[in-house]
Amino acid sequence: MTSEYTPEIMQSDRGLSVLRLAALYAGADGRPDDETLELMFEQVSSGVIRDLTPLQIWPELARGLMAQKPSNMFRALYACGALSMILPEVSAVFGVPQIADDPPQIDIGQHLLRGLDEASLCSASLPVRFALMVMNIGKSDSPLEHLPVHYRHVERGEPRIHALCERFGVPSDCRDLALLALSACERVHRVSEIRAGPVAAMLERVGAFDKPERFADFIVLCTCDFRAYPGNTNKKYAKAGLLYQALAACAEIDDDTIEAAQGSLQDARAIAIADAFHSVRWS
Repeated sequence: MTSEYTPEIMQSDRGLSVLRLAALYAGADGRPDDETLELMFEQVSSGVIRDLTPLQIWPELARGLMAQKPSNMFRALYACGALSMILPEVSAVFGVPQIADDPPQIDIGQHLLRGLDEASLCSASLPVRFALMVMNIGKSDSPLEHLPVHYRHVERGEPRIHALCERFGVPSDCRDLALLALSACERVHRVSEIRAGPVAAMLERVGAFDKPERFADFIVLCTCDFRAYPGNTNKKYAKAGLLYQALAACAEIDDDTIEAAQGSLQDARAIAIADAFHSVRWS
């Protein structure tokens, strides 16, 4: 698909032309055709992107992330060689396997693209889309003998997310949600109503009680990540309902409940959740 604005874009601001064109295609129902990709490749090969500063790049990335089809931007940037130059941490996850259910392995990069498009479908915020983009960058160099499992990827991913955010001047709400997604998204996928205590601890850990807006974004992110797995598109994300049910149960806690839990708010929350789930309090 060739935009009628392609010549004008590519002739002006040569350093930003590739990024602007890729972001443009993120809002279109289609991808660049071979001729346009070749033109973009020539621009990248000429070295113009190396002249850009991260602060110039970030607005174009944010524009593409917030567009109708974010995956189109990343496919275009990957195909023309620009992604490895501006986001090497993200480019590195393409082709890296990760364990899944059916099929038993997925490509993390392709999973990332599906997650971003799911975020667009539900009109997710920029922090959600940014977090989906970077939450798995600690998995790019997992030891080959462990694949498709990624041991200690959180420890590898945290400094990379911090460095990427500092480089681009990413807003703090984007950074904070990305770090939360890194440490907690996979745990949410495994949460169980059988044990109320760990659910209470998780709600506190992810800020459900004191940062409700970020918690809401976090649940949207987990939902998008779940639906990005093959076979899950359009499925209801049961874990989201589970956590919101637990949160509602905790909202009913009063002084008598806390007193019955010997003054422990954490225990009171576990009791309330156990009653709501009809489950055991602790493992």
